[in-house]
Amino acid sequence: MNRGIGLFFLTIAFVANAGEFVVSKTSALTAKEKLGRQLFFDTNLSSPAGQACGSCHDPKTFFIDPDKNQPTSDGALPHLKGSRNTPMALYTAFSPPFHYDNKEGLYIGGQFLDGRAATLAEQAKGPFLNPLEMANPNKSTVVNKVRKASYAKLFTQVYGINAFNNANTAYNKIADAIAAFERTSIFQPFSSKYDYFLAGKTSFTAQEMRGKKLFEEDDKGNCAACHPSRPSEDGTPPLFTDFSYDNLGVPPNPNNPFYQLPGRLNPEGRKFVDKGLGNFVHEPAENGKFKVPTLRNIAKTEPYMHNGYFKTLEAVVDFYSHRDIKPLCKKMWVTEADALKQACWPKPEIAQNVNIDELGELNLNAEEIKDIVAFLKTLTDGYKANK
Repeated sequence: MNRGIGLFFLTIAFVANAGEFVVSKTSALTAKEKLGRQLFFDTNLSSPAGQACGSCHDPKTFFIDPDKNQPTSDGALPHLKGSRNTPMALYTAFSPPFHYDNKEGLYIGGQFLDGRAATLAEQAKGPFLNPLEMANPNKSTVVNKVRKASYAKLFTQVYGINAFNNANTAYNKIADAIAAFERTSIFQPFSSKYDYFLAGKTSFTAQEMRGKKLFEEDDKGNCAACHPSRPSEDGTPPLFTDFSYDNLGVPPNPNNPFYQLPGRLNPEGRKFVDKGLGNFVHEPAENGKFKVPTLRNIAKTEPYMHNGYFKTLEAVVDFYSHRDIKPLCKKMWVTEADALKQACWPKPEIAQNVNIDELGELNLNAEEIKDIVAFLKTLTDGYKANK
């Protein structure tokens, strides 16, 4: 655990003082992992230059977008933004390859909010060519930039002197190196107060204990049904996700800038509906479902949900508790703040397939909501136990 904590803060040091980190702080990484780190933070790999993987997954903000004031991220091209909230990159290596679990009757695992990339390496290939992200026209463009980079020698050291000869193969290796970096302990610190609590190295406040109990009780919060809070059989600390997919009934976000994009990028304008998993697997029964995220660092990774609709944890828990108890808002386009003021919730972006079995009518009171939020705050990495 201490090693993980140390590496997490070394990543922060890398951003604050890149030169010092490169020279003296990467000895714990293999050559491939060091290459992946270079690729992850290289802002020259977008078109135009200026955006890296680390731009939207900034270690200073727990590997999410540092701009908390907008629901989706900027792209390399001015005024272009994606349709979805940037997910946290921490702990993504634990997600199993995308598959259908016949026993559970559910799709499980994969990367991206809709599972369209089976593995970390497949995910790493996407943003480089996405016109709303790093906006490169093709794989060759990315490969040529890496060929001219200061770390090109490291690339051939890791993958061989002919590594750049074939653009498709080289592109796959770029993704492979990034995935190797994302599998390091930098991305899985397991250094929260909850980790210390499980190890018997700290204690919870009375409120945190109440929140934990509510979180786990199936007749109260029932949060652990999708966000398991116990270590796995192999000893891996709890990941607070079962890697499944759910339609939570999240409303459309009136402030989603994707609605304002030109027709060539969003031909449906304000009528755009994000089908999530259903769009990837082409099954109407999966429409509106998005991957269950880990709750680790949830108190520091707002805004929440696939479209960034929620800005506060308190509102998220209220929504889980009272979605089907409060009346529908009279208007469709209602922000989180206005919905709370009006004591209503807007109708879901996709009303079919909404999970009504595990949330929506929990009927938690105000104190219970505060207790659950207090527990969720114990999941933030970087905790320092009293000595």
